[in-house]
Amino acid sequence: MSKTKTSFFCQQCGYESTKWLGKCPACQQWNTFVEEIQQKEKSRPLQPWQQDNDNGPTGVTRLTDLSSKPETRLLTPDVELNRVLGGGIVPGSIILVAGEPGIGKSTLFLQCGLQLQNTLTLYVSGEESEQQIKMRADRLPYKSDNFYLLTETNTQRIFQEVKKLKPQLVIIDSIQTLHTSHIESSPGSVSQIRECTAEWQRFAKETSTPVILIGHITKDGSIAGPKILEHMVDTVLQFEGDRHYAFRILRTLKNRFGSTAELGIYEMTESGMRGVLNPSDILLSHNEERLSGTAIAATLEGMRPLLIEAQALVTQSVYGTPQRTVSGFDLRRLQLLLAVLEKRGGFQFGMKDVFLNIAGGLKVEDPAIDLAILCSLLSSYDDTPIPPTIAFAGEVGLSGEIRSVNRIEQRIAEAEKLGLEKMIISRYNQKGLAKLSSNIEIIPVAKVEDVYRILF
Repeated sequence: MSKTKTSFFCQQCGYESTKWLGKCPACQQWNTFVEEIQQKEKSRPLQPWQQDNDNGPTGVTRLTDLSSKPETRLLTPDVELNRVLGGGIVPGSIILVAGEPGIGKSTLFLQCGLQLQNTLTLYVSGEESEQQIKMRADRLPYKSDNFYLLTETNTQRIFQEVKKLKPQLVIIDSIQTLHTSHIESSPGSVSQIRECTAEWQRFAKETSTPVILIGHITKDGSIAGPKILEHMVDTVLQFEGDRHYAFRILRTLKNRFGSTAELGIYEMTESGMRGVLNPSDILLSHNEERLSGTAIAATLEGMRPLLIEAQALVTQSVYGTPQRTVSGFDLRRLQLLLAVLEKRGGFQFGMKDVFLNIAGGLKVEDPAIDLAILCSLLSSYDDTPIPPTIAFAGEVGLSGEIRSVNRIEQRIAEAEKLGLEKMIISRYNQKGLAKLSSNIEIIPVAKVEDVYRILF
């Protein structure tokens, strides 16, 4: 009788070791190794969907002998989801969606399945009962007779139901709760997640049925399970946002069938997730009274242009050490901009408290908002409001120069669409704007002093 072979796996990154280790050499995490029994390949039976379709091994094929078929995607009524997926759901694709608990992953894809009224959809839940899902579905304004529920965690039983129903779309909530009898370890372990994902991958490719896997994330924000999980799937989506705000962002981290620079913006409402088609109009405040310390920045989130509002408050420091508090922006970048204003502009921020906020709860990393941040600081410093019809797009260098930014045409078009009248950009961005027909007035600047002279 052969001895059972075991290995130790890191539950954070999937690193395999023959013995227990206190600290993982790959991800540097402590006490994450768990002993698991290795799977036995020889004793594995065929999957239920393979018993009728297995015609033996396939041979090699010359690429020129294959005929290309026109791409037919499953278009959902959700415009934002179609944009993120690159134009709809590809048949046979496997999509992994991860996000914080309570961010709205289950709600989003529950309403997606209910909206596809002409598509036979199977929703497999390992976390909630049928009554819980029914209560959540009753709050949504969508009904479908082609939507089926299954509360099961064993993949062999799930595939038996799949063979009877033959769905056109399968949604798994969540992949960490499933387990297969081929692996003798608990659900959620590295081996179980890897094997269950491999079974759904084989099912999706052999039957051309798209599968959506909803996954958990770890405390540091990465997708729970081994890193190979992200390599096995076709598309990886990250659902993120602050639960104190109504907005959610669906980002594409990997997409074999489209761009990875797309994102969709949703608003959490009482009747589910609502796609925000014009987020710039919502992110900007509509105060009739002109206040100092606010500036409008033309930024890009992925491939999507957005207009956001930067709010700054500069006050005299009461205590000995001045405060630097930011929300939605990099603190070190703010300190860099303050140093530029001190050195190149002669403004004394050394004994001032500086508070900076990006309105709407967004976290922005685009360097093109440097100019708007700088102008909001100057506006609060002088207590002089900036006209709300001016937008800014430019990166600020250490020598005080305003550097050019990419895709300036999209930023200008977004500002013009919202009715802004002027836009201040870098002088070095003028080269490609000669052919741009726009009604918005473009003001080129080269240095920080030029901006101050124009505005104040």
